[in-house]
Amino acid sequence: MSLDPSAQAHLQRLDRLALTQLDQLSPVQARAQSRWLRAQLQASPAPADTAPGRLQVQDLRIPGPAGMLAVRLYRPAEALAAAGPWPGCLFFHGGGWVLGDLDTQDQECRMLAVEAGCVVVSVDYRLAPEYPFPAAPEDAYAATAWLAAQATAIGIDPARLAVAGMSAGANLAAAVTLMARQRQGPALLAQVLMVPVTHHHFDTPSYRQCAEGYDLGLRSMRWFWQHYLARPEDGLHPWASPLLAPDLTGLPPALVLVSQYDPLRDEGVAYARRLREQGVEVHTVFHLGMMHGFQGPEAIWCVIRYLRTRLA
Repeated sequence: MSLDPSAQAHLQRLDRLALTQLDQLSPVQARAQSRWLRAQLQASPAPADTAPGRLQVQDLRIPGPAGMLAVRLYRPAEALAAAGPWPGCLFFHGGGWVLGDLDTQDQECRMLAVEAGCVVVSVDYRLAPEYPFPAAPEDAYAATAWLAAQATAIGIDPARLAVAGMSAGANLAAAVTLMARQRQGPALLAQVLMVPVTHHHFDTPSYRQCAEGYDLGLRSMRWFWQHYLARPEDGLHPWASPLLAPDLTGLPPALVLVSQYDPLRDEGVAYARRLREQGVEVHTVFHLGMMHGFQGPEAIWCVIRYLRTRLA
């Protein structure tokens, strides 16, 4: 299938904005460009789903492994009006572990809270290269442990927790499930991996097919990984490359979303396959005609429907 017309229009808009290639920028410059781009792309009004009155949004600071972490709490109106406890979902934003903040997937978090009927906690984990691996997964795990410990106090059911993320954030969500199993930490009912990074490796058919021309490409992914890892060999660690984890048994059920025109497509499919082979319940959704960073509105609705079912 050829590239979806909506994805083509998105690419054309990016072309008109004349962005500088990431590998020609420093991390500080890349973050500035990313914030500018987000402002350009979010110029249209917010969807009705996220209108004021349908949820409460609150910024908090919680203890982390190296100081305080900023998190954003999204409570749907139902959770404000009626006694809980309500299901909870940790969300980790994308950005290649180098870019991004609590605003990166703010609209997605709002929709998840309102439409899935759960309390969403978005985590502002530390970014590389200032804080290389494993700072980000340690922050992600610390936030998950905090939510499990504080769940009752904030009206969340500690027995109905999920982790979710986009791209590098999906990588962190997968890492958290491995860490929770290893450390006998919070019990998680689900993991939602949207176009996940699962392997520090660039030799797959999807990397060759989508090396350039679809926004995220080979040069960008090499740039992200080079900044994320203090040493190349750190990419072999399962918390960096979950696909390399020797044992995936006992992990929570997974929703894995992949896109046809995404260099990460094959590693996402491979991780879903390995989970399934080791007895984990997996639902894989393949978005034809879509690319990384632009999965179309159906992607978030897939996540909403999955969380409604898993956290019911």
